[in-house]
Amino acid sequence: MQYHKASFIGHERSKKAQLKLFDYTGFAMLTYTVKQDGKGFSPVGEEMLIGKMEKESDAMLFLCDYDGYAKAQSKPLPKEKAAEAYKKMLDDGFQEYKGQIRTVS
Repeated sequence: MQYHKASFIGHERSKKAQLKLFDYTGFAMLTYTVKQDGKGFSPVGEEMLIGKMEKESDAMLFLCDYDGYAKAQSKPLPKEKAAEAYKKMLDDGFQEYKGQIRTVS
């Protein structure tokens, strides 16, 4: 797929993820929209799998596709607040992503 087309589709998917994560965390940043494989470019997947990363007293939440590409991420939150939002998202039917999250450094 051409980069421009993959980017357009991926941006729409990532924007939906950003808005959904915003509902739970009060802030969400758009991250990946395109991924590259051996065949060229493809948009991030449609899935919205919830993942988290913890560091010291903070945690960040992510909405990822099945390959672990983060489409949206929260800002660093206190671990307790992140755990609360994470649990609520699981209770609301989000599936958990347990692999390594690919995010923007």
